[in-house]
Amino acid sequence: MRSLLITLVKALEIYSWLVILSAVLSWLVAFNVVNMRNDFVRSIANGLYAVTEPVLARIRRFLPHMGGVDLSPIVLILLIQLLIGWIYDYGIPNAF
Repeated sequence: MRSLLITLVKALEIYSWLVILSAVLSWLVAFNVVNMRNDFVRSIANGLYAVTEPVLARIRRFLPHMGGVDLSPIVLILLIQLLIGWIYDYGIPNAF
């Protein structure tokens, strides 16, 4: 059970990094630092979008419209960190 929870924590940490990368890539595209016509950039963006967008879209439904600011990645990262903290406190005592 302990190894399963440790694997879950590591998967959540990787997912939070993917959310950060997705947000940074969207900023880079918005400010024309990278070009979506590049095949490599487009494939990375599509991969990150496919992994993160299903969860972010559900969070966006509950957030109020803030103009051009998307707060859903911040909310998702906070939720992931809360879940990891809960697993450390109640799921894996003295594991680390």
